[in-house]
Amino acid sequence: MRGFHYCLIGLDLAGKSSRPSGICLWWGKEVRTFVLYTDNEIIRLVKIFQPDIVAIDAPLSYPRDYQNSGVQAVPAWRECDLALRRKNIRLFPLNFNSMRELTKRGVALKTIMEKQGFKVIEVYPGGAQDILGLPRARKNRKALYEGLRKLGLEGLSSDCSVHELDAATAALVGMFYLKGEAKVYGDPTEGTIIMPPEATNLN
Repeated sequence: MRGFHYCLIGLDLAGKSSRPSGICLWWGKEVRTFVLYTDNEIIRLVKIFQPDIVAIDAPLSYPRDYQNSGVQAVPAWRECDLALRRKNIRLFPLNFNSMRELTKRGVALKTIMEKQGFKVIEVYPGGAQDILGLPRARKNRKALYEGLRKLGLEGLSSDCSVHELDAATAALVGMFYLKGEAKVYGDPTEGTIIMPPEATNLN
């Protein structure tokens, strides 16, 4: 992970602006994590730092049947979701009430950022942590923190919240994507989830 010069933003997006969204800003050896709340705060940050990529932990598209049919009920899964489920990676269906809110917010933010010329990808930190052999943030925060530092996020603070650690994981997946090492799940015409490579050297 050494020697790259990208600027990345990882975003652990909350479904509502009243709840904290974790942010990881990573450029060179510098890593900063914090939380923001409103869409305007998030968009302002992106405009200021002009990242090479914004990696968002939220669904950024709807299932094809919902996109094409005009039905009001959101189907539970996209192909990218089903692909991860086939790998025994746990994730929530899009027709959960909380996921409906998160998807609506994620799609809106992606649309705004892409119109402003930014590259935006959908990531899933929990699944990425599974693939990397790291514990999920709510299971063992300290072990996740130590694992992320070994993977290149040396500047990560030890007092990161679970939201910030998921944002850092999102940024890490963004880095794999920029280096051409990530795996893409799903159909680009419906929506994809970007994940880390299957085998990663933690040393």
